[in-house]
Amino acid sequence: MRVLAMLHAYPPAHNAGAEWAAHSLLRELAGRGHEVDVLLSQPAAADEAYRIDGVSVHPYRSKADPARWMSGDGRADVLVTHLENTARASVLGELHRIPVVHLLHNTYEKSKSWLVKGSPSLVVYNTAWMREDTEAWWRIHKGDRPMPWGITVHPPVAVEDYQATPGDHITLINLTAEKGAEVFYALAERMPRRKFLGVVGGYGRQIIRDDLPNVEIMPHTPGNRMAKDVYARTKLLLVPSVYESYGRVAVEAMCSGIPVIAHPTPGLMEALAEAGTFCDRDDLEAWEAAIRQLSTPSVYKQTSKASASRAAALDPAAELDVWCTAMEGVVKRGTSR
Repeated sequence: MRVLAMLHAYPPAHNAGAEWAAHSLLRELAGRGHEVDVLLSQPAAADEAYRIDGVSVHPYRSKADPARWMSGDGRADVLVTHLENTARASVLGELHRIPVVHLLHNTYEKSKSWLVKGSPSLVVYNTAWMREDTEAWWRIHKGDRPMPWGITVHPPVAVEDYQATPGDHITLINLTAEKGAEVFYALAERMPRRKFLGVVGGYGRQIIRDDLPNVEIMPHTPGNRMAKDVYARTKLLLVPSVYESYGRVAVEAMCSGIPVIAHPTPGLMEALAEAGTFCDRDDLEAWEAAIRQLSTPSVYKQTSKASASRAAALDPAAELDVWCTAMEGVVKRGTSR
């Protein structure tokens, strides 16, 4: 099976959750002997071609880049896409009679509308709640018209990739307003004797402050260095995001038994389940109280154990099997048109 993924950027240069989720899926196909190429659409995403975990990544050169995979001996059997490349990949798939697979990372109207306009052969939802939300949207807007075939695959996180001995900092990853940078800095001001670690994210406007002596700012960190460089320094992870379809960094932290305090978005509640500590992002007193409670040795030990157990329970092996089987089925059936 020859797979072409049309994406805007890719690890290790771009380390957002959607890109690592896509890579985790694609490297599984490559590991099972399939030929996997990633074609980038952002000119600044890579200067040269490279390989990562068996996946070949090709930099943007021109708008004609996809042509080599559309026909002839190099024709792709299936296109995989997400986010801003969904429209173009869908059009090319329709034009060249190649089935298209959508990776859905959010519940935004723009993403859901392409399930209709793009008519994918397979939709991969990253959470059960997101699939339910999309199904409800479809019933309202499309009535009895059948939905595209879909499967749920949580962003794969292998415990062994993120295990580290927890450190002594209270950490926030991605210092944007949406991810909760203001909450992070406000807590640091309230708790001057505790050490805080802010990690610059891979996207969004970063809010960087250098006026708090108990706050250290780390540069953007590649995903394959998160365990050693970030989680090994982290005692508690803060995730006060206004929106998270899942919350990959929360699961990564739990792999090391790091307790997570999070705003109760549907995605974070599905990811963390009973292992999470949930506080409304507007209730600073609740966040401060949660930090103090989790810092109690007996409570920390209990919550750390629950976090590690939750990470282990999210073992991606079974869902990766579903993913690979579904992709092979798409190729076997060919285009749905």
